[in-house]
Amino acid sequence: MPAALQLIVASLYQSNHDNLFPEYEMNTPGLVAASAAFLLFSLGGCAQEAVFSPPSNSEQVTVSVKVPKDLAADTMRVMYRSAKCPSKESADGVPYEIDGFYPIDVEPRQVGQSDLYEAKLARDGGGACQWQLSNVTFGVYYENTAQFGENVKYGRGGGVIVIFDNNRPQRRSMDSIVEASGNIHIKKDYYPWLVEIHLHEPRNIINILGDQDVFTYKITETNKIIFEPQLHNQKTVRTIGAKSRDKSDLPKIIYPDGSEITDDTGEPDLGKLQSIKDKP
Repeated sequence: MPAALQLIVASLYQSNHDNLFPEYEMNTPGLVAASAAFLLFSLGGCAQEAVFSPPSNSEQVTVSVKVPKDLAADTMRVMYRSAKCPSKESADGVPYEIDGFYPIDVEPRQVGQSDLYEAKLARDGGGACQWQLSNVTFGVYYENTAQFGENVKYGRGGGVIVIFDNNRPQRRSMDSIVEASGNIHIKKDYYPWLVEIHLHEPRNIINILGDQDVFTYKITETNKIIFEPQLHNQKTVRTIGAKSRDKSDLPKIIYPDGSEITDDTGEPDLGKLQSIKDKP
């Protein structure tokens, strides 16, 4: 796949809603993959690269999200890679190759009437390129932001990246990668974080605040991944941004116990939130 085409496909893949993610039909990979297939055919003349046809006996990885009240399961961004159909790149005029890629979007399906949403991902994507499951980005987000006020938009947080091979994921976290083997159950604490921005472009944003916006794992020998975010929805923390450019006008953080702190970063102290949560 030509480098220019790879950039176009990558932009299509990353242009969905701003977050962090029916049991999907493997032969109908959705708008992004369809657009990618069209581009491959019309620009590259290599339509066989876009053929994605997992064999019926492919091993599967079940990815499940236990969705708290007030949140929604995000679309899963799934990436398949192929060493057989590489992409030609260059750096400082020196050509090299990387594994070709095939992104698809997967909507997790609700399990009965429960709060569990899941999707089954084929490890073997089949086709002439022998696509192999490389990584998946998934998580939760605020679908209903009106509960926090008028014109509040969802910001960030609540995401997970799981890597299955040695390729870098298309979305990368600034935090470290946790390596694990076997089936895993990821359980993390989160808090609603409402941010009021007054300078530049005034707006209100609701984030899902945790230790990290996106947790990244590299997992081997797994067939089941469960993500269980623990949202403490009665413990909202607020940041009120500076209203002037005066250096003494700093963001103010208001914690759920009513205490206020002025801080130049505006970032809440997660340890303080945890201690507030644990108080009777």
